[in-house]
Amino acid sequence: MASGFVDEVQVNLRGGDGGAGAMSFRREAHVPRGGPDGGDGGAGGDVIVEADRNVASLLAFRDHPHRRAKSGTHGSGNKRHGATGSDLIEPVPEGTVVKSREGEVLADLVVHGDRYVAARGGRGGRGNARFLSNARRAPGFAEQGEYGEERWLRLELKLMADAALVGFPNAGKSTLISAVSAAKPKIADYPFTTLEPHLGVVRFHEHEFVLADIPGLIEGAADGRGLGHQFLRHVERARVLVVLIDLASVEGRSPEDQERVLLGELGQYRPELLERRRLIVGTKTDVATVEFDGTRISAVTREGLDAFLGGLATVIMEARVAEPVREPFVVHRPREQGFSVQRDDDGAWRVHGQAAERVVAMADLTNSEAIAYVQERFRRMGVERALARAGAREGDTVRIGPIELEYVESFS
Repeated sequence: MASGFVDEVQVNLRGGDGGAGAMSFRREAHVPRGGPDGGDGGAGGDVIVEADRNVASLLAFRDHPHRRAKSGTHGSGNKRHGATGSDLIEPVPEGTVVKSREGEVLADLVVHGDRYVAARGGRGGRGNARFLSNARRAPGFAEQGEYGEERWLRLELKLMADAALVGFPNAGKSTLISAVSAAKPKIADYPFTTLEPHLGVVRFHEHEFVLADIPGLIEGAADGRGLGHQFLRHVERARVLVVLIDLASVEGRSPEDQERVLLGELGQYRPELLERRRLIVGTKTDVATVEFDGTRISAVTREGLDAFLGGLATVIMEARVAEPVREPFVVHRPREQGFSVQRDDDGAWRVHGQAAERVVAMADLTNSEAIAYVQERFRRMGVERALARAGAREGDTVRIGPIELEYVESFS
């Protein structure tokens, strides 16, 4: 049966395209040569990732990873501007980390309402009315809309719980969480029954807290063995760690050996986890085969559960008081300024820079007036001067974005 919990996905997000500006002239009775009146195209919508407390998993992205915001509409005559495309809000669980495909953390959406603009919409093209000037009385061109930004990103969910149950497979974690909360994980007498984390809300007297059942760890989990990294990720945000010692281990592991291995894996994965508040608890006292001096419980007979929950609630309250307020983390991406010139391996020149690339991308290069405007813009920006200083010669190929142009010295 397919899992209903997904904690890591890759998504393709694309902002809406900008609408094209209109090329239009006013047409009125008794006005044989009306002025330009083409309206601007509308901007495309952004794709925004937003933390939502009502979303529990990234399942919605597993089979449908592509998301696209609405595009802006085109401008029209009589200076009518196109409508702006609506933003696309993609809800994700609280605790979702947004990363680039290379693994760089871009945003950590901690609480309900935290947002990250993941893909910006394209700018709308300007209508020909925008290009009216003393030297250009009847502009016969308009700008195209800019394509929306497209990005592949990784979304990773780190569960946010007050306490996490950590133990070997078949240590009784699922039985315990089902006994103290309404969570109903799959339970059976063989290892790796739990292949996905479960959250349960525990209400004990005046206390209420969230308990996470983390899939069982094995030796080598910190190195990724047995899906260790995927499981250990959910321990990172737990305020308290409950280390469960199996007192009826089918492998014959002693309590001391279990504690040593489990704490070793936690420390190897994140050394700071060993500084986290923790409880060491022996489980399965109803069928125990070894002695254990610490806290002992049985989720089946409920032996020791009240004392355990009372102690756990106290430790959680202490952790909540001591914990600083979590702040969302977002990498802001300022608009790129300026440009640079470099030479490709084949001898062609390449101009890098968002502003220069936008000029070409939004120009109608089939229109001679638009081409002249692009040359004028580049002259004002200093692009042609920079090419000349770099050594460009008549007839050289100049690449700007996906477009190839021919360098003409007379325009520099």
